[in-house]
Amino acid sequence: MKRISVDIGGTFTDCFLVWDAKQVEAKALTTHHNLALGFMEALDRACDELGLDVRTVLSQVDSVRYATTLGTNALLERKGPKVGLLTTAGYESSVPLSRGRGYGEGLTPKEQQDLPAARRPDPLVPPTMIAGVRERVDYKGQVLMPLDEEHLRLQIRRLVDRGTQAFVVALVNSVVNPVHEKRVEEILLEEYPSHMLGAIPVILSHRVVGRKGEYGRATSAILDAYLHDQMYHALSALEMTLKEYGYTKPMLVVHNTGGMAQLNSTHALQTIHSGPTSGINVAERLSEEFDTGKLIAMDIGGTSCDIGLVVGGGIKFYEFNPVIDRWLVNVPMLHLKIIGAGGGSIARYNQIFNSIEVGPESAGSDPGPACYDRGGMYPTVTDADLLLGYLDPDHYAGGTVKLNRRRAEFAVREYLCEELGISVIEAAKQIKQKVDTNMAHAMFQELGVKGYDPKDFTLLAYGGNGPLHACGIAGVLGIDKILVPPFSSIFSAVGAGLMNQLHIHERNVFIHIYDSNTRKLFDQYDRFNALVAELEDAGREDLLRQGMNEEDIRFRLELDMRYGNQRTETSVVCPTTRLNNVRDVMNLIAAFSKNYGERFGEGSQSPEAGIRINTIRVIAYVELETIPFRKPGGASGRVAVEPVKVRPCHFTGLDGMVQTAVYDVGQLSPGSIVEGPALVESPRTTYLVETGWRLVMGAQGSAWILRT
Repeated sequence: MKRISVDIGGTFTDCFLVWDAKQVEAKALTTHHNLALGFMEALDRACDELGLDVRTVLSQVDSVRYATTLGTNALLERKGPKVGLLTTAGYESSVPLSRGRGYGEGLTPKEQQDLPAARRPDPLVPPTMIAGVRERVDYKGQVLMPLDEEHLRLQIRRLVDRGTQAFVVALVNSVVNPVHEKRVEEILLEEYPSHMLGAIPVILSHRVVGRKGEYGRATSAILDAYLHDQMYHALSALEMTLKEYGYTKPMLVVHNTGGMAQLNSTHALQTIHSGPTSGINVAERLSEEFDTGKLIAMDIGGTSCDIGLVVGGGIKFYEFNPVIDRWLVNVPMLHLKIIGAGGGSIARYNQIFNSIEVGPESAGSDPGPACYDRGGMYPTVTDADLLLGYLDPDHYAGGTVKLNRRRAEFAVREYLCEELGISVIEAAKQIKQKVDTNMAHAMFQELGVKGYDPKDFTLLAYGGNGPLHACGIAGVLGIDKILVPPFSSIFSAVGAGLMNQLHIHERNVFIHIYDSNTRKLFDQYDRFNALVAELEDAGREDLLRQGMNEEDIRFRLELDMRYGNQRTETSVVCPTTRLNNVRDVMNLIAAFSKNYGERFGEGSQSPEAGIRINTIRVIAYVELETIPFRKPGGASGRVAVEPVKVRPCHFTGLDGMVQTAVYDVGQLSPGSIVEGPALVESPRTTYLVETGWRLVMGAQGSAWILRT
């Protein structure tokens, strides 16, 4: 196998290169002005480690997988085209008004509570760029009012005259019957063929979202159109760069649904948060291979901390109505909790509480933390870690970034110590304690709303800063086991390298699998199976278009189910892909009951309220060749090991300086045991073993950190 996978984060670009039996990891600072530069720099470092040039590698690899933040950056910078929206007449104000809570979507709870300062975000489509279309389809898909084509042509011309660079068509109930949306597209191309306006994108909402919900579907299509231009131009430019170096195959783009596809089969909206998603995907693989049970996947990078849950049994947590930036959308995404807590998170003085706050603002990679010596002026978590002795200033990020301790001291003293009247070291301790507590509270909340107890989980710590803060976070949560996975510093890039080609298609339904009023089980099997077959055909077509063999295509059927009118929905993997008899229905109900009981406690099930299916979801995928992990050793088989040096460190909860043993990960063999307090250094991350913890080394840089 020869494969390249790259994950671009807010601070670092991670590269994972598989070259037959060799597996190489590399990092480079993210170049936000041109992501291809950081991509190629990380790849060049990986190739150097193999002793090969980039052209040789790119001409021979079987695939290049890419997790991108292009969409996120475009939204933050508001660098999108002028979008024109065509919607059903009478619904022109739906998008500008959003929902009653639209002012607060995408804000922190504290910001949402500040009602006097509440204001909705500046619209991506201003009211002057919204035009009504005379037509109407009812909730059953019946045409109540035919499309007024002459009026439509007039509305299209008006939007073009106002400078429209991308069209969105979002008509009422188009997911039930898209006939009018399709006709609008035909008329658009008749009025303005490509030789007149160029390749102007036309986004039909029913192709982006398969579920009802007019506002969420419209905003999903708007965001897709807004991100379309930058994503496709930038990724096409990257694809051309790769071709110049000898790579001739289609580039694969990671999706936030947990799979990947070729660039020509990727919606722009599917790339949002694709990097963290790949980390959750590989965490599921790791859980199966290592038999770890439930995992809290924690990716702490330079900008954010991404949290996901892995509970086994094929259960995946989707966000059905996620908020992207400030807008609600209806696209399915693997659920992630993202908080502004990473190595670059800025620490500041809170005047009201006379304390230190950390994040969500980040120094990023440019200028970066103060200790990067690139112009950063504010104290960050990385500055605190350096001052506490955890980081080696000469070998940070493999020696590519030299850290300046004096700059870190100046920033902490200038912005925190003078306000709080404490020493630099005490301020650094408070920064670490605050960021660890923030991340632990976010995890506790995430587990609580899903009905889980943190003590039943193992903490999976990865990302450049995951192993460094794992003990502090686990201590707050009461977790006794931490697993540092193989290639932990670039774990999300590894996940991109292990993904399958996958597409998700779904449809809103209202099916009583058990009707509590009539006390009857669902028996309309042909209706249900026809919907499943339709969604399977859509997924099959996607994969065949990308050159997959039909005999390799697999399907997984997931159903969103609830008891009665409860707001809580549970995603259940259906035991069969078709319902053919009462036994199949009862097996489905049993699977739902078991899942619900595990999450909310046995006995909490309420079948007497009725059981409903709200969404049918079909995952079409092709399993590709993967890379097996080597399992870490257990706590037995102690291997004697000596530290390479001793460094003075400071720890929260301990007074004074502690002479701390420092180990080189390259000199630790599987089974080596390191008692805390200690540091284990690798070229790209540092494992901090605090007092009361023990590290047991495994293969490929993996390790267990266990409470003693």
